[in-house]
Amino acid sequence: MVARPDSLPAADAGGHTACDGALARAFGFLGKRWNGIIIGTLMHGPASFSGLRRAVPGISESVLSSRLTELAGSDLIAREVCPGPPVTVVYSLTGNGEALVPVLSDLAAWSRDHLPAAACEEAGT
Repeated sequence: MVARPDSLPAADAGGHTACDGALARAFGFLGKRWNGIIIGTLMHGPASFSGLRRAVPGISESVLSSRLTELAGSDLIAREVCPGPPVTVVYSLTGNGEALVPVLSDLAAWSRDHLPAAACEEAGT
């Protein structure tokens, strides 16, 4: 994706350009531990809480619950209660979440091509 010239931030006195505010917000939100991973997991289809817990090794139940609430509040995922028995809750991407799929797919491809696996292992992912 190429930025439009009219959306580029102005350079400071040293000639350096600040990061675009929208990009900083995106990385601040998606870079928050687990948010991007949860969305990336839901790219493959809806999942229950326990399914997400198994698919995202290392995340605690309380953190997963908190992140799901945050992602639902940002209209990136939907929470659907399915009547039982047993009652289950299924999470899926909303239209806004689906809009991230091409971006996250491109980011994953870039990572495979340009980041050594050791960098991911050191980061704990």
